Amino acid sequence: EVQLVESGGGLVQAGGSLRLSCAASGFTFDDYAIGWFRQAPGKEREGVSCINNSDGNTYYADSVKGRFTISSDNAKNTVYLQMNSLKREDTAVYFCAAARGCIRTMTVGDYWGQGTQVTVSS
Repeated sequence: EVQLVESGGGLVQAGGSLRLSCAASGFTFDDYAIGWFRQAPGKEREGVSCINNSDGNTYYADSVKGRFTISSDNAKNTVYLQMNSLKREDTAVYFCAAARGCIRTMTVGDYWGQGTQVTVSS
């Protein structure tokens, strides 16, 4: 069974940092890309970042470039999203998704986790 489980969310002050984890199982991890999305109240879901485990390519939305870093630990089948210099605008439920390649992941997504809440306070 394919499963993606997010963790690491929480409450943090503006300017602080969090590291989110997406633990994957049920598929060949290094054949897939894993991306991060977020959805804030009243807003549409937004693609944040992606890493393609088959070639190492990464993608970042303009809104998080220079602040967020995506990485992958193949031994643990886990993708991380290191979030630094957090802003109020980063408050959202963060989801991870997987598909073959970042384009497919970020436009469709074949597998999805349940999400983890990130709240950035003023």
